[in-house]
Amino acid sequence: MRKAIFAALAAVVLGGFPGTDRAYADTAEFYEVTGVEGDDMLKLRAGPGTDFRVIVGLPNGTVLRLHSCEQIGSNEWCKVSLKEARALKGYVSWHYLTPR
Repeated sequence: MRKAIFAALAAVVLGGFPGTDRAYADTAEFYEVTGVEGDDMLKLRAGPGTDFRVIVGLPNGTVLRLHSCEQIGSNEWCKVSLKEARALKGYVSWHYLTPR
């Protein structure tokens, strides 16, 4: 059930929110979500770590703008926004990003 809710929310978000943050558009690099198992999704979180709330689930193939990364413990977390919904920002694990 949670996966279905994340999928529905991701579909709504990907279809809406016209770009509002032009400053990032010219400097950010694009990355694609890859390596998420089965029908699971990469969790876009409110902060850099698993203790932060999940904003939305991102399926493999989602294109993100990478803004910055930071090492937290043994994991690297990256601040990203969706390519097609720049207002939606959060943190994901570097492990699941592939340069585009």
